Amino acid sequence: MANTPQARKRVQQNEKRRLQNKHHKGRMRTAIKKLEKAIADGDKQTAQQALKPTVQLIDHTASKGAIHRNTAARTVSRLTRKVQQL
Repeated sequence: MANTPQARKRVQQNEKRRLQNKHHKGRMRTAIKKLEKAIADGDKQTAQQALKPTVQLIDHTASKGAIHRNTAARTVSRLTRKVQQL
């Protein structure tokens, strides 16, 4: 366990950040799953409507540092390509 005040504070900060990252990643994964389900069902209209908010969520998650910006860009690229291929 942390012995110094600085170490105790760092533990608290790490826990707070972990929970925030978990929240952002969870929202992002849910949006991606909904979009991929629409793609799998072949529902072009729903997939196109879900793409923009999903991309915004992915970018927001990357801006918060929960995922790397290159990971976000790669994910957006793959999802956009899948929607366009419908």
